[in-house]
Amino acid sequence: MRSRWIVVFVMTIGFLGVRPGAGSQAADRPPNPTVSLLSELIRLDTSNPPGREGLVAELLAPRFKALGFEVEIVPTPEPGKAHFIARLRGDGSKRPVLLAAHADVVGVEREKWTLDPFAGTVRDGYVFGRGALDFKGGLAVFAQAVLRLAERKVPLSRDVIFLAEADEESGRYNTTWLAQTHWPQMDAEFALNEGGWIIKGVGGGVRYVSISTADKSSVPVIVTARGTSTHSSMPRPDSAIFALSRAMARLSAYETDVQLLPLTRRFFETLAKTSAQPMAAHFANVLGTDPALVREADRAISANPLLHALLRNTIAPVFLNAGFRGNVIPGSAEATINLRLLPGVNPHDVVRELQRVVDDPQVEVRLSNPNAGPSTTPPSSEDTELYRALEREARAQFPGAEVTPYLFQAGTDAGAWRSRGVSVYGIYPYPIDADDLTRMHGNDERVSVESLKQGTEMIFRVLMEVAGKR
Repeated sequence: MRSRWIVVFVMTIGFLGVRPGAGSQAADRPPNPTVSLLSELIRLDTSNPPGREGLVAELLAPRFKALGFEVEIVPTPEPGKAHFIARLRGDGSKRPVLLAAHADVVGVEREKWTLDPFAGTVRDGYVFGRGALDFKGGLAVFAQAVLRLAERKVPLSRDVIFLAEADEESGRYNTTWLAQTHWPQMDAEFALNEGGWIIKGVGGGVRYVSISTADKSSVPVIVTARGTSTHSSMPRPDSAIFALSRAMARLSAYETDVQLLPLTRRFFETLAKTSAQPMAAHFANVLGTDPALVREADRAISANPLLHALLRNTIAPVFLNAGFRGNVIPGSAEATINLRLLPGVNPHDVVRELQRVVDDPQVEVRLSNPNAGPSTTPPSSEDTELYRALEREARAQFPGAEVTPYLFQAGTDAGAWRSRGVSVYGIYPYPIDADDLTRMHGNDERVSVESLKQGTEMIFRVLMEVAGKR
């Protein structure tokens, strides 16, 4: 579901002056438990569809049970697809903390990989395989941090819940379904999930850590052009396909206005601090009140598609459908557009805006779901024990790095909790560079062994802070 913005994010890293890793390590370091677990997880092919996340549940269950966790495997109506829930009991003086990671991955084009995508190969200081970054790497980090609490018999003031999810990449039995059927098992005071980034700079050090506290929403819109259906030997001026083409051309040339939220302002302030000139000035100017400077900054910043997406609502065509025979001019032609909307934006307002841009009575713009409304879920609070612990431990793990809240430009499954008032914080818990990101949802996906070690240490300390007795 995130294949497009992965490429976009790679461009962002390069745009901000980050270069890919200079080279691989000469020899692999000795494996650590997170690396070993990740390799095992990758060897389980959970490409979705069909998912088969029950394989991950079967792998994890005996390990968690052996350390005293209460384990539940939640089957879904689809055979082989299951959620895994493990709970380590505390004394109950505080409400639980939950760590969630999806067990499914996107598919692969095997012929374009130089290694077996489901072998979990450790080579040149990296773990390779589908899901290494998204998000079996995160699953391994979260699981190992939680297991370490039990191994060390850390006294806990709250339950610690670990969830390996099904159907995040695709499918109907995701965390929304799980919340409807098993909410007590996943209810918590706050939760950790995928989302923000730990970004390396030139030289390999971490420049900034972004912790996502909100997601943009995804809204499908249908653009339909209608004309006369007739024999292709007798074309008429009201061709539905030509009308749709004109409408799409107008939309392609249209730009929605810059809309900065308090959350995105914070992020661009961080970019202004951590970027070289002239971009540092553009990041500062886009936050200002001078319309001319804002326009100039917008032009410069929007050369990068990810940053462009954080400044506004975006319009992306994803499907086209027209015609059924080579000798028939179809009576209709249709395009599906994916709107990615900032929190609080009413999709009906955007549809009316797009209809004005199209300006053609032959073309209708409508919501795929006419009952869709604005996202009213507020960002997760930064005033919680979990956010403060993430902030402190990120700074401790990566001295000198800026830490910032973040609006995730794509989507996650965090809505299952946020919609019920549970704060969720997103992070890919390992430092990454541009070369790593080119491989995510792509070919030869990988994550650094050292990054996995750093991420596990950081998340373990976060759990000690929020769940350990003091």
